[in-house]
Amino acid sequence: MILEEVKSLPSYLDNLMSSGQVVFSRRQAREALGINQGALLDAAERLQKQNRLVSPRQGFYVVVPPQYLSWGAPPPSWYIDDLMRHEECSYYVGLLKAAELHGATHQAVMEFQVVTNKRIPRISVGRSVLSFYYRKDMEFCHMGIEDHKTDTGRMKISSIELTVLDLLRYPYAAGGLNHIATVLSDLGDKIEPGKLAKLAAKFERPVVQRVGWLLDRLGYQQCTEELHVGFLQEAQRPWTELEPAIAKNPHLAPLPVEKNKKWNVIVRQVPEIDE
Repeated sequence: MILEEVKSLPSYLDNLMSSGQVVFSRRQAREALGINQGALLDAAERLQKQNRLVSPRQGFYVVVPPQYLSWGAPPPSWYIDDLMRHEECSYYVGLLKAAELHGATHQAVMEFQVVTNKRIPRISVGRSVLSFYYRKDMEFCHMGIEDHKTDTGRMKISSIELTVLDLLRYPYAAGGLNHIATVLSDLGDKIEPGKLAKLAAKFERPVVQRVGWLLDRLGYQQCTEELHVGFLQEAQRPWTELEPAIAKNPHLAPLPVEKNKKWNVIVRQVPEIDE
């Protein structure tokens, strides 16, 4: 009896793929096949050993199509929307991955980066690595989230303007300021100043200061005029370090090379663009 039930799971996978689907939940499979949880887990384990199935999170499965057997899984864009729905959390694909989708060409993206309101550990799925960055106030970002078509449906990604702000909010995720400057040099001409200013109102003041300084430095002053108006409206405009990490130890940090009075930014190292 169990053997027959185990053999039925591959057919279930084939039926899913024939209808353009590559994901299913444990509950969906049990209901479709009429088997208990133990039988399903046994069948799924066998298929996972054959690299025909992966399970990024408990109770959630991704079918591996034949063309991706050597990769161990299809691209994350095929299943990220379903995975986040399974996790019952808000999300958007962001940071360097979003920058790539918007046309940034200088940086090779090693991770599939996702911003979400749920703390999720880093996941390896086949050759891909999914990294999650926590943001509690996701509702503030709604104006900067866009739908993006994928091979199997759609996924949510950050707009160019939200991507720019996030890169300075999560600099460690972007490999440092040189990498961020390089990405912004690719995207600067596509920024809509009004959208950037509206989204910036939802971000921490130091992030806005660093974005303003960096865009000015890269020659995109036309993008920062509205941003600067909002910055000037603040009653208190404290100074902020461009790179707080290198300024933590005052005895070892380089002396400032610039104290920018427009943005109240202290610069100890001028970022360089990767050619």
